[in-house]
Amino acid sequence: MINRISVSDGRITKEVQACAVFGVMDRSGRRFRGGMVINAMKNMRVRGNGLGGGFAVYGIYPEYKDCYALHIMFQDDDPGLKQEVDEFLHRNFDVVNDEEIPTNEEASVEDPPLFWRYFVTPQKKGEDKNLSDDDYVVKKVMYINTCINGAYVFSSGKDMGVFKGVGFPEEIADFFMLDELYKGYIWTAHSRFPTNTPGWWGGAHPFCILDWTVVHNGEISSYGTNRRFLEMYGYYCTLYTDTEVIAYAVDLLMRRQRLPIEVVAKIFAPPMWDQIDRMQENERKFYTTLRMVYAPLLINGPFTVIIAHHGEMIGLTDRIRLRPITAGEKGDMLFVSSEEAAIRAVCSHPDRVWTPHGGEPIIGRLRSN
Repeated sequence: MINRISVSDGRITKEVQACAVFGVMDRSGRRFRGGMVINAMKNMRVRGNGLGGGFAVYGIYPEYKDCYALHIMFQDDDPGLKQEVDEFLHRNFDVVNDEEIPTNEEASVEDPPLFWRYFVTPQKKGEDKNLSDDDYVVKKVMYINTCINGAYVFSSGKDMGVFKGVGFPEEIADFFMLDELYKGYIWTAHSRFPTNTPGWWGGAHPFCILDWTVVHNGEISSYGTNRRFLEMYGYYCTLYTDTEVIAYAVDLLMRRQRLPIEVVAKIFAPPMWDQIDRMQENERKFYTTLRMVYAPLLINGPFTVIIAHHGEMIGLTDRIRLRPITAGEKGDMLFVSSEEAAIRAVCSHPDRVWTPHGGEPIIGRLRSN
């Protein structure tokens, strides 16, 4: 949250603003349009200031479900930039289809870049043949984002996509025509109040690598330590914003090291040392090991995050709940939100609403058939 205090004509005024996060999942796997999540974000409009909004949607490309869907924004108008990216992709992937991402020219957004999407499958050569498909895609995404100036891959998973930019969430939804064009079984959303970085199209949330997405309310003071640790594993933070490290940390821990979210939550938001000292021996050894091995990935500072990937949506706060989170259920629908009011705005009679303890994840998973 940001508090701005100003003095005008001898009067002190205080402006309080913060980020808003919202996620909704149908645990049966039914796909639905985005009107629900768009209206929930409208309900929390006061928490943003129009400098960033975005959505992640899962299940939107069933016709290309076996392809990685690369969403790329081109900040530079130079036609040679897109040609450079096209040539790079064709050298390294089988490009099944590519097209401009449909947008609404009448939407009230300013200076949008060019948005293009590519549906690709890896074409591994040489030493890259030893990489998994996912690691290969991460490597190529990192290359584009660090070596091709003006191009930015902001979404890279299969059968899902991130849509984000400068504006209020409902303006971004209108710009990408989300409610008209897409259906998904998980939607997450964010209204950004940039804390330490300028608002720009790439710096809006969600942040994504492969099908892992993160929306975040808060401020991470451990960014430098987190970033340096992740660089040892081939993740490069290029966006000048703290949230980027969470997306990469989730990919490292949950995909590459195959740790469950229950353990990852205790890496990001571990118990205090005095709590660990009072635990039974087995628990004490476990949490001591986590804190020693993964100390550089402890997220220091206030945060609420919603993490999503195929089949799962997770809500998590810092261990002392310096940022709000509320969950709700209605049948197969799971809601996670910065505010209970947003849940009730789109689901007037939920079966259950609750507030989790700090550091305790809310976990929604697809129900088995």
